[in-house]
Amino acid sequence: MSAPATVRSAATTIATGARRTRRRLTSRPASAVAVLIAALWTIPTLGLLVTSFRPQGDIQTSGWWTVVTHPRFTLDNYHEVLTSQNSGRSLSDAFINSVVITIPSVIIPIGIALLAAYAFAWTRFRGRDFLFVLVFALQIVPVQVTLIPLLKLYVGAGIAGSFWPVWVSHAVFSLPLAVFLLHNFMRELPGELIEAARVDGAHHAQILVRVVLPLMTPAIAAFAIFEFLWVWNDLLVALTFASTPATNPMTVALANLVGSRGTAWYLLSAGAFVSMLVPLAVFLALQRYFVRGLLAGSVKG
Repeated sequence: MSAPATVRSAATTIATGARRTRRRLTSRPASAVAVLIAALWTIPTLGLLVTSFRPQGDIQTSGWWTVVTHPRFTLDNYHEVLTSQNSGRSLSDAFINSVVITIPSVIIPIGIALLAAYAFAWTRFRGRDFLFVLVFALQIVPVQVTLIPLLKLYVGAGIAGSFWPVWVSHAVFSLPLAVFLLHNFMRELPGELIEAARVDGAHHAQILVRVVLPLMTPAIAAFAIFEFLWVWNDLLVALTFASTPATNPMTVALANLVGSRGTAWYLLSAGAFVSMLVPLAVFLALQRYFVRGLLAGSVKG
């Protein structure tokens, strides 16, 4: 069999397998299983939402499912959790701190990783492949073993107690994944575009900003979702570097709510749901880019 015939046969086999897999995944049993899994994942969130609107007495004496027979709702939980003072600060202040912490912690690593990914993908220098593997291997370093040395470094630099330690820490911890993800996507861009820009006299900065960056939206959005969810829901780094009342994010405030107000645990459902709203909105807004960014570099041709 000739080479072209072999290629056509392989392509036909792949297309047939893809159609068969698509039919199986869209069959009624598969759809029923998907609906069941979605329902099982949604029930806890629904229970949390319903509980957050129930009066304190009902929360402490019965389960959330009893609203079917005894529907009683109130906004007092949200009002109390957003306005009550905890260590001199309210949860609304902690919400603002979470926004202040998260946005720079997402933007900083993306900016640095774009420069590094472009260098690894489209420039040649001695030791490039070894350095790329080394950067990616940094992901195996546990975050926990770096906290105390970093804290000593920040104290010595005089920036402890501000937002800078948590910004820098989150950026450093996320850079290996960011470089790897953006590099894989960038390598899939047509090399002819880069060469054409070079022929037209564009330097590296112009190529990155005008040619590469507009095509990187899926990968940037995929990493932004990961980083946003990680930083927003982080407790360990926040407890270490943002433990003062002026810098406490939502996660620390909720943890303090349990520790200092053990009898007010019924407020946790309202506080937890408030903390879920922003990540949920970010994911829904960027979900169309999510799969494309995750699959960057996974297939060829």
